[in-house]
Amino acid sequence: MSRNASRTAMQIWGAPIVLAILTTIGLISALLGDGIWDALSAVTLGIPCLAGAWYCLRRAPQARRDG
Repeated sequence: MSRNASRTAMQIWGAPIVLAILTTIGLISALLGDGIWDALSAVTLGIPCLAGAWYCLRRAPQARRDG
């Protein structure tokens, strides 16, 4: 059985859905106005960028040697 076969849909799609919601909120708030809207936009658009940077910069797991 593959490793992903036992994972639920929320475990697979949870993070992408949250990132999509944050991006949508950030883009809409950037269009709405100045002041607090700019701050909300910066935070909500920054989180997906930070998540992507973290994912790209993390070390790849070492391959296990059996035997």
